[in-house]
Amino acid sequence: MANIHLKQELTVEDKMALMQQDARFDVADTEAPDFEQIQADIRAPKGPQTAPKVFLSNDCIFNCSYCGCRCGRDVKTRYASTPREFAQMSYETAKDNGGKVFITSAIYKSPDYTEELIIESMRILRRELGYKGYLHAKIMPGTDPDLIRRAGLYANRLSVNIEVAKSEGYQMIARDKSKSNILGPMGQISRLIREAKAEESPYRPRFATSQTTQLMAGSTGEDDYTILNLSKALYSKYLLSRVYYTSYQYSHQAEGYEERPEVSTPLWRMSRLYQADRLMQLYGFTPEEITPGEAPNLVSDFDPKAAWALRNLHLFPIEVNTSEYEMLIRVPGIGITYAKRILEARRRCRVTHDVLRKLGVSLKRGKHFLTADGKYTGTHSSGAAEFTEALRSPLA
Repeated sequence: MANIHLKQELTVEDKMALMQQDARFDVADTEAPDFEQIQADIRAPKGPQTAPKVFLSNDCIFNCSYCGCRCGRDVKTRYASTPREFAQMSYETAKDNGGKVFITSAIYKSPDYTEELIIESMRILRRELGYKGYLHAKIMPGTDPDLIRRAGLYANRLSVNIEVAKSEGYQMIARDKSKSNILGPMGQISRLIREAKAEESPYRPRFATSQTTQLMAGSTGEDDYTILNLSKALYSKYLLSRVYYTSYQYSHQAEGYEERPEVSTPLWRMSRLYQADRLMQLYGFTPEEITPGEAPNLVSDFDPKAAWALRNLHLFPIEVNTSEYEMLIRVPGIGITYAKRILEARRRCRVTHDVLRKLGVSLKRGKHFLTADGKYTGTHSSGAAEFTEALRSPLA
Protein backbone atom coordinates (compact mmCIF):
# COMPACT_ATOMS: atom_id res chain seq x y z
CA MET A 1 0.00 0.00 0.00
CA ALA A 2 2.83 2.39 0.80
CA ASN A 3 4.60 2.06 -2.58
CA ILE A 4 2.68 4.62 -4.58
CA HIS A 5 4.13 5.66 -7.92
CA LEU A 6 4.57 9.41 -8.26
CA LYS A 7 4.45 10.81 -11.76
CA GLN A 8 7.35 13.08 -10.85
CA GLU A 9 9.45 13.44 -7.75
CA LEU A 10 8.07 16.16 -5.50
CA THR A 11 9.22 17.42 -2.15
CA VAL A 12 6.81 17.77 0.76
CA GLU A 13 7.00 21.53 0.25
CA ASP A 14 6.06 21.11 -3.42
CA LYS A 15 3.02 19.03 -2.48
CA MET A 16 1.91 21.43 0.21
CA ALA A 17 2.02 24.30 -2.31
CA LEU A 18 -0.10 22.32 -4.76
CA MET A 19 -2.54 21.42 -1.99
CA GLN A 20 -3.26 25.11 -1.41
CA GLN A 21 -4.56 25.30 -4.98
CA ASP A 22 -6.62 22.10 -4.71
CA ALA A 23 -8.17 23.12 -1.37
CA ARG A 24 -10.56 25.58 -3.01
CA PHE A 25 -12.60 22.71 -4.49
CA ASP A 26 -13.65 21.43 -1.06
CA VAL A 27 -15.00 23.99 1.46
CA ALA A 28 -16.08 21.65 4.27
CA ASP A 29 -14.67 22.81 7.61
CA THR A 30 -13.68 26.19 6.17
CA GLU A 31 -15.29 29.56 6.83
CA ALA A 32 -18.36 30.52 4.85
CA PRO A 33 -17.99 33.35 2.31
CA ASP A 34 -18.40 36.79 3.90
CA PHE A 35 -18.70 35.11 7.30
CA GLU A 36 -18.36 38.37 9.23
CA GLN A 37 -21.26 39.81 7.25
CA ILE A 38 -23.34 36.72 8.02
CA GLN A 39 -22.70 37.03 11.75
CA ALA A 40 -23.44 40.76 11.68
CA ASP A 41 -26.87 40.29 10.12
CA ILE A 42 -28.09 37.11 11.83
CA ARG A 43 -26.79 36.41 15.31
CA ALA A 44 -26.05 32.79 16.07
CA PRO A 45 -23.68 30.65 18.11
CA LYS A 46 -20.34 29.93 16.47
CA GLY A 47 -20.34 27.22 13.84
CA PRO A 48 -18.21 24.08 13.83
CA GLN A 49 -14.50 24.58 14.26
CA THR A 50 -12.53 25.04 11.06
CA ALA A 51 -9.62 22.86 10.00
CA PRO A 52 -6.91 23.27 7.35
CA LYS A 53 -7.08 20.81 4.45
CA VAL A 54 -4.37 18.35 3.49
CA PHE A 55 -4.70 16.42 0.20
CA LEU A 56 -3.49 12.86 -0.25
CA SER A 57 -3.57 13.18 -4.04
CA ASN A 58 -4.81 15.42 -6.87
CA ASP A 59 -4.66 12.56 -9.38
CA CYS A 60 -8.36 11.89 -9.93
CA ILE A 61 -10.08 9.23 -12.03
CA PHE A 62 -13.36 11.21 -11.99
CA ASN A 63 -14.12 13.97 -14.48
CA CYS A 64 -16.33 16.52 -12.70
CA SER A 65 -16.74 19.66 -14.79
CA TYR A 66 -16.09 22.11 -11.94
CA CYS A 67 -13.04 20.50 -10.34
CA GLY A 68 -9.43 21.39 -11.07
CA CYS A 69 -8.37 17.84 -10.19
CA ARG A 70 -10.57 16.20 -12.84
CA CYS A 71 -8.95 13.57 -15.06
CA GLY A 72 -10.01 15.42 -18.22
CA ARG A 73 -7.95 18.46 -17.27
CA ASP A 74 -4.38 18.91 -18.42
CA VAL A 75 -2.70 19.26 -15.04
CA LYS A 76 1.05 19.65 -15.33
CA THR A 77 1.81 18.20 -11.91
CA ARG A 78 -0.07 15.30 -10.38
CA TYR A 79 0.94 14.07 -6.95
CA ALA A 80 0.16 11.31 -4.47
CA SER A 81 1.64 10.61 -1.08
CA THR A 82 2.36 7.43 0.82
CA PRO A 83 0.26 7.01 3.97
CA ARG A 84 3.30 7.56 6.17
CA GLU A 85 4.30 10.73 4.37
CA PHE A 86 0.70 11.95 4.36
CA ALA A 87 0.28 11.21 8.07
CA GLN A 88 3.42 13.22 8.84
CA MET A 89 2.20 16.16 6.72
CA SER A 90 -1.17 16.02 8.46
CA TYR A 91 0.51 15.91 11.87
CA GLU A 92 2.67 18.95 11.12
CA THR A 93 -0.31 20.85 9.67
CA ALA A 94 -2.43 20.13 12.75
CA LYS A 95 0.41 21.12 15.07
CA ASP A 96 0.67 24.48 13.32
CA ASN A 97 -3.12 25.06 13.37
CA GLY A 98 -4.30 24.51 16.91
CA GLY A 99 -4.55 20.72 16.81
CA LYS A 100 -7.01 20.21 13.97
CA VAL A 101 -6.77 18.95 10.41
CA PHE A 102 -9.09 17.92 7.56
CA ILE A 103 -7.69 15.15 5.36
CA THR A 104 -9.14 14.69 1.92
CA SER A 105 -8.18 13.60 -1.59
CA ALA A 106 -9.07 13.37 -5.21
CA ILE A 107 -10.21 9.86 -6.17
CA TYR A 108 -6.90 8.11 -6.77
CA LYS A 109 -7.17 4.83 -8.73
CA SER A 110 -10.56 3.98 -7.17
CA PRO A 111 -12.79 5.22 -4.31
CA ASP A 112 -11.97 2.22 -2.11
CA TYR A 113 -8.25 2.36 -2.83
CA THR A 114 -8.18 6.06 -1.93
CA GLU A 115 -10.16 5.45 1.25
CA GLU A 116 -7.78 2.65 2.28
CA LEU A 117 -4.85 5.05 1.93
CA ILE A 118 -6.68 7.66 4.03
CA ILE A 119 -7.51 5.08 6.72
CA GLU A 120 -3.93 3.87 6.90
CA SER A 121 -2.76 7.49 7.13
CA MET A 122 -5.16 8.09 10.01
CA ARG A 123 -4.01 4.90 11.73
CA ILE A 124 -0.40 6.09 11.60
CA LEU A 125 -1.44 9.57 12.70
CA ARG A 126 -3.36 8.29 15.74
CA ARG A 127 -1.50 5.14 16.73
CA GLU A 128 2.11 5.83 15.81
CA LEU A 129 2.39 9.63 15.91
CA GLY A 130 0.09 9.89 18.92
CA TYR A 131 -2.14 12.60 17.45
CA LYS A 132 -5.12 13.27 19.74
CA GLY A 133 -6.59 16.39 18.12
CA TYR A 134 -9.57 17.06 15.85
CA LEU A 135 -9.56 15.00 12.66
CA HIS A 136 -12.03 15.36 9.80
CA ALA A 137 -11.80 12.76 7.01
CA LYS A 138 -13.37 12.69 3.58
CA ILE A 139 -15.31 9.62 2.45
CA MET A 140 -15.10 8.95 -1.29
CA PRO A 141 -18.29 8.44 -3.35
CA GLY A 142 -19.36 4.80 -3.29
CA THR A 143 -16.91 3.76 -0.58
CA ASP A 144 -17.40 0.23 0.77
CA PRO A 145 -19.39 0.24 4.06
CA ASP A 146 -16.63 -1.58 5.96
CA LEU A 147 -14.12 1.10 4.96
CA ILE A 148 -16.52 3.77 6.23
CA ARG A 149 -16.72 1.93 9.55
CA ARG A 150 -12.93 1.77 9.78
CA ALA A 151 -12.52 5.45 8.87
CA GLY A 152 -14.94 6.44 11.61
CA LEU A 153 -12.81 4.70 14.23
CA TYR A 154 -10.08 7.31 13.75
CA ALA A 155 -11.94 10.48 12.67
CA ASN A 156 -14.00 12.92 14.74
CA ARG A 157 -16.01 13.91 11.69
CA LEU A 158 -16.69 12.35 8.29
CA SER A 159 -18.07 13.96 5.15
CA VAL A 160 -19.36 13.07 1.71
CA ASN A 161 -20.03 15.88 -0.75
CA ILE A 162 -23.52 15.78 -2.24
CA GLU A 163 -22.62 18.69 -4.58
CA VAL A 164 -25.87 19.04 -6.60
CA ALA A 165 -29.32 20.17 -5.49
CA LYS A 166 -31.10 17.90 -7.99
CA SER A 167 -30.11 14.30 -8.69
CA GLU A 168 -30.20 14.91 -12.46
CA GLY A 169 -27.38 17.37 -11.85
CA TYR A 170 -24.83 14.55 -11.64
CA GLN A 171 -25.34 13.75 -15.31
CA MET A 172 -25.04 17.45 -16.09
CA ILE A 173 -21.81 18.29 -14.26
CA ALA A 174 -20.35 15.19 -12.49
CA ARG A 175 -21.10 12.08 -14.53
CA ASP A 176 -19.01 9.69 -12.43
CA LYS A 177 -21.11 10.52 -9.35
CA SER A 178 -24.68 9.49 -8.68
CA LYS A 179 -27.40 9.75 -6.08
CA SER A 180 -26.64 6.22 -4.86
CA ASN A 181 -22.86 6.56 -4.48
CA ILE A 182 -23.31 9.77 -2.49
CA LEU A 183 -26.38 9.06 -0.36
CA GLY A 184 -25.33 5.46 0.28
CA PRO A 185 -22.21 6.46 2.27
CA MET A 186 -24.08 9.31 3.95
CA GLY A 187 -26.70 6.84 5.15
CA GLN A 188 -24.04 4.43 6.39
CA ILE A 189 -22.30 7.18 8.36
CA SER A 190 -25.54 8.34 9.99
CA ARG A 191 -26.46 4.76 10.96
CA LEU A 192 -23.08 4.18 12.57
CA ILE A 193 -23.28 7.50 14.44
CA ARG A 194 -26.74 6.57 15.76
CA GLU A 195 -25.57 3.12 16.82
CA ALA A 196 -22.50 4.49 18.59
CA LYS A 197 -24.63 7.00 20.51
CA ALA A 198 -27.23 4.38 21.43
CA GLU A 199 -24.66 1.83 22.62
CA GLU A 200 -22.14 4.13 24.24
CA SER A 201 -19.81 1.91 26.23
CA PRO A 202 -16.17 1.90 27.35
CA TYR A 203 -15.91 -1.51 25.67
CA ARG A 204 -17.18 -0.31 22.28
CA PRO A 205 -14.69 1.35 19.89
CA ARG A 206 -15.41 5.05 19.48
CA PHE A 207 -16.86 6.30 16.21
CA ALA A 208 -16.97 9.71 14.53
CA THR A 209 -19.60 11.89 16.19
CA SER A 210 -20.71 14.00 13.20
CA GLN A 211 -20.85 14.35 9.44
CA THR A 212 -21.11 17.25 7.01
CA THR A 213 -21.57 17.74 3.29
CA GLN A 214 -20.93 20.33 0.59
CA LEU A 215 -23.63 21.60 -1.76
CA MET A 216 -22.97 23.78 -4.81
CA ALA A 217 -25.48 26.48 -5.67
CA GLY A 218 -26.27 27.27 -9.29
CA SER A 219 -25.11 24.02 -10.88
CA THR A 220 -28.57 22.99 -12.13
CA GLY A 221 -30.34 26.36 -12.37
CA GLU A 222 -32.23 25.52 -9.17
CA ASP A 223 -33.91 28.14 -6.99
CA ASP A 224 -32.97 28.69 -3.36
CA TYR A 225 -36.13 27.03 -2.08
CA THR A 226 -34.93 23.78 -3.70
CA ILE A 227 -31.56 24.08 -1.96
CA LEU A 228 -33.03 24.89 1.46
CA ASN A 229 -35.63 22.16 1.21
CA LEU A 230 -32.90 19.65 0.38
CA SER A 231 -30.73 20.90 3.25
CA LYS A 232 -33.62 20.52 5.67
CA ALA A 233 -34.09 16.90 4.56
CA LEU A 234 -30.36 16.16 4.81
CA TYR A 235 -30.14 17.57 8.34
CA SER A 236 -33.10 15.47 9.41
CA LYS A 237 -32.34 12.17 7.68
CA TYR A 238 -28.55 12.01 7.90
CA LEU A 239 -27.80 13.73 11.23
CA LEU A 240 -25.70 16.37 9.49
CA SER A 241 -23.89 18.88 11.68
CA ARG A 242 -23.50 21.31 8.81
CA VAL A 243 -24.23 21.83 5.14
CA TYR A 244 -21.46 23.86 3.53
CA TYR A 245 -22.49 25.93 0.51
CA THR A 246 -20.23 26.83 -2.37
CA SER A 247 -20.68 28.75 -5.59
CA TYR A 248 -20.79 26.74 -8.82
CA GLN A 249 -18.42 28.23 -11.36
CA TYR A 250 -18.01 26.96 -14.91
CA SER A 251 -16.00 29.46 -16.91
CA HIS A 252 -13.45 27.17 -18.60
CA GLN A 253 -14.86 24.49 -20.88
CA ALA A 254 -14.20 20.99 -19.55
CA GLU A 255 -13.62 17.94 -21.71
CA GLY A 256 -16.81 15.93 -21.93
CA TYR A 257 -18.98 18.91 -20.97
CA GLU A 258 -18.58 21.01 -24.11
CA GLU A 259 -22.35 21.49 -24.36
CA ARG A 260 -22.61 23.09 -20.90
CA PRO A 261 -23.12 26.88 -20.83
CA GLU A 262 -20.83 29.08 -18.75
CA VAL A 263 -22.14 29.72 -15.24
CA SER A 264 -20.88 32.11 -12.59
CA THR A 265 -22.96 31.88 -9.42
CA PRO A 266 -22.55 35.09 -7.38
CA LEU A 267 -20.75 34.73 -4.06
CA TRP A 268 -23.36 36.81 -2.22
CA ARG A 269 -25.80 33.95 -2.78
CA MET A 270 -23.61 31.71 -0.57
CA SER A 271 -23.74 34.27 2.23
CA ARG A 272 -27.53 34.41 2.06
CA LEU A 273 -27.75 30.61 1.99
CA TYR A 274 -25.65 30.38 5.15
CA GLN A 275 -27.92 32.94 6.81
CA ALA A 276 -31.03 31.05 5.71
CA ASP A 277 -29.50 27.79 6.94
CA ARG A 278 -28.96 29.29 10.42
CA LEU A 279 -32.55 30.57 10.42
CA MET A 280 -33.75 27.00 9.84
CA GLN A 281 -31.41 25.36 12.34
CA LEU A 282 -31.51 27.90 15.16
CA TYR A 283 -34.50 30.20 14.68
CA GLY A 284 -37.22 27.72 13.71
CA PHE A 285 -37.87 29.02 10.19
CA THR A 286 -39.00 26.66 7.44
CA PRO A 287 -37.85 26.74 3.78
CA GLU A 288 -41.39 27.80 2.85
CA GLU A 289 -41.17 30.84 5.14
CA ILE A 290 -37.74 31.91 3.92
CA THR A 291 -38.35 31.24 0.22
CA PRO A 292 -42.12 31.13 -0.41
CA GLY A 293 -43.70 30.36 -3.76
CA GLU A 294 -43.88 34.02 -4.76
CA ALA A 295 -40.23 34.60 -3.79
CA PRO A 296 -38.29 31.31 -4.17
CA ASN A 297 -34.89 33.00 -4.33
CA LEU A 298 -32.89 34.90 -1.73
CA VAL A 299 -31.94 38.48 -2.56
CA SER A 300 -28.72 40.43 -2.27
CA ASP A 301 -30.19 43.58 -0.68
CA PHE A 302 -31.91 42.05 2.37
CA ASP A 303 -30.91 39.24 4.67
CA PRO A 304 -33.56 36.47 4.71
CA LYS A 305 -34.89 37.37 8.16
CA ALA A 306 -35.47 41.00 7.15
CA ALA A 307 -37.04 39.87 3.86
CA TRP A 308 -39.42 37.59 5.80
CA ALA A 309 -40.39 40.46 8.13
CA LEU A 310 -41.17 42.73 5.17
CA ARG A 311 -43.44 40.04 3.72
CA ASN A 312 -45.22 39.62 7.07
CA LEU A 313 -45.85 43.13 8.33
CA HIS A 314 -49.29 42.03 9.52
CA LEU A 315 -47.57 40.21 12.42
CA PHE A 316 -45.93 43.36 13.76
CA PRO A 317 -45.35 45.29 15.92
CA ILE A 318 -44.97 42.85 18.81
CA GLU A 319 -44.77 43.83 22.51
CA VAL A 320 -41.41 42.79 23.97
CA ASN A 321 -42.89 42.38 27.46
CA THR A 322 -45.40 39.70 26.44
CA SER A 323 -44.23 38.09 23.19
CA GLU A 324 -42.99 34.52 23.16
CA TYR A 325 -39.28 33.81 22.63
CA GLU A 326 -40.05 32.25 19.22
CA MET A 327 -41.46 35.57 18.03
CA LEU A 328 -38.82 37.75 19.64
CA ILE A 329 -36.05 36.08 17.64
CA ARG A 330 -37.95 36.83 14.43
CA VAL A 331 -37.65 40.58 14.98
CA PRO A 332 -34.92 42.09 12.75
CA GLY A 333 -32.15 43.24 15.06
CA ILE A 334 -32.97 40.74 17.83
CA GLY A 335 -31.16 37.43 17.75
CA ILE A 336 -30.86 34.51 20.12
CA THR A 337 -28.59 36.25 22.62
CA TYR A 338 -30.66 39.42 22.91
CA ALA A 339 -33.97 37.56 23.03
CA LYS A 340 -32.69 35.63 26.05
CA ARG A 341 -31.55 38.87 27.68
CA ILE A 342 -35.01 40.34 27.17
CA LEU A 343 -36.67 37.31 28.78
CA GLU A 344 -34.34 37.58 31.77
CA ALA A 345 -34.99 41.33 32.11
CA ARG A 346 -38.77 40.74 32.01
CA ARG A 347 -38.52 38.78 35.23
CA ARG A 348 -37.22 41.87 37.01
CA CYS A 349 -38.80 44.91 35.38
CA ARG A 350 -40.92 46.30 32.59
CA VAL A 351 -38.77 46.41 29.45
CA THR A 352 -38.70 49.88 27.90
CA HIS A 353 -36.68 51.23 24.99
CA ASP A 354 -34.09 52.44 27.50
CA VAL A 355 -33.86 48.94 28.98
CA LEU A 356 -33.43 47.49 25.49
CA ARG A 357 -30.51 49.84 24.85
CA LYS A 358 -28.92 48.90 28.18
CA LEU A 359 -29.24 45.24 27.18
CA GLY A 360 -27.26 46.05 24.03
CA VAL A 361 -30.16 45.70 21.58
CA SER A 362 -29.67 47.84 18.48
CA LEU A 363 -32.99 49.50 17.69
CA LYS A 364 -32.02 50.73 14.24
CA ARG A 365 -33.96 47.80 12.78
CA GLY A 366 -35.97 46.47 15.68
CA LYS A 367 -37.83 49.66 16.56
CA HIS A 368 -39.98 49.30 13.45
CA PHE A 369 -41.22 45.88 14.57
CA LEU A 370 -41.79 46.20 18.31
CA THR A 371 -43.35 48.12 21.12
CA ALA A 372 -41.69 48.37 24.53
CA ASP A 373 -44.03 48.93 27.46
CA GLY A 374 -46.66 49.97 24.93
CA LYS A 375 -44.51 52.62 23.24
CA TYR A 376 -43.77 52.51 19.50
CA THR A 377 -40.94 54.58 17.95
CA GLY A 378 -40.81 53.10 14.47
CA THR A 379 -42.54 53.88 11.18
CA HIS A 380 -44.35 50.61 10.61
CA SER A 381 -47.77 52.22 10.77
CA SER A 382 -47.05 54.34 7.72
CA GLY A 383 -45.96 51.46 5.53
CA ALA A 384 -42.87 49.53 4.49
CA ALA A 385 -41.45 52.15 2.14
CA GLU A 386 -40.28 54.42 4.99
CA PHE A 387 -38.13 51.88 6.78
CA THR A 388 -36.87 49.43 4.15
CA GLU A 389 -33.62 51.38 3.99
CA ALA A 390 -32.99 50.58 7.67
CA LEU A 391 -33.32 46.88 6.85
CA ARG A 392 -31.17 46.92 3.75
CA SER A 393 -27.87 45.03 3.98
CA PRO A 394 -26.61 44.63 0.40
CA LEU A 395 -23.97 42.08 -0.50
CA ALA A 396 -21.74 42.54 -3.52
